[in-house]
Amino acid sequence: MTGDRSSLKVSTALAHRFSPIRFDGSAVVTPGQVDLLLDAARLAPSAGNSQPWMFIVGHRSDVNHRRIVRHLARSSSSWAPDASLLVVNLAQISVEGTPGQEYSEFARYDLGQAVAHMTFQGLALGLAAHQIRGFDRDGLACEFAVPPHWEATSITVLGTAALAGVSAPSTSRVRAARASITWARSSA
Repeated sequence: MTGDRSSLKVSTALAHRFSPIRFDGSAVVTPGQVDLLLDAARLAPSAGNSQPWMFIVGHRSDVNHRRIVRHLARSSSSWAPDASLLVVNLAQISVEGTPGQEYSEFARYDLGQAVAHMTFQGLALGLAAHQIRGFDRDGLACEFAVPPHWEATSITVLGTAALAGVSAPSTSRVRAARASITWARSSA
């Protein structure tokens, strides 16, 4: 790659990404778009190609969505149900039938890669995403009969943001400077 590094730019979609707390309750995500989101996750890299992830998808107003909403924390239950999709992100944390044997020390990291790929695909489709951990993990696992070697790690809330630029009060678009996040770097 040639050229001045200062002329390189981060993707516009990533530069303007935010985590909305208001979603358009009438916006629809089609089954084809859900397939694209899942395919993006499916294509993410993982340690040893282990792919230690699965997803529970709930479309607004379907039975899975209602079952997921029941387990949201109060902090998310006021706004997340309006989103087009609630996607429960599952990580395989141990070997089936062997609770003490870790499946992969990278399982949660790999799930994060898959969720990031899904989020980026959502941006390409014009969808906003908000990642949450505010839910009853055990209750959700029981609701969907998730076996103990899998973990309901997080939920991705996806849809059309109702108001562009509106984010949770505790979040900010201000990010640390590149130098602040770089522990060590050789100049090349």
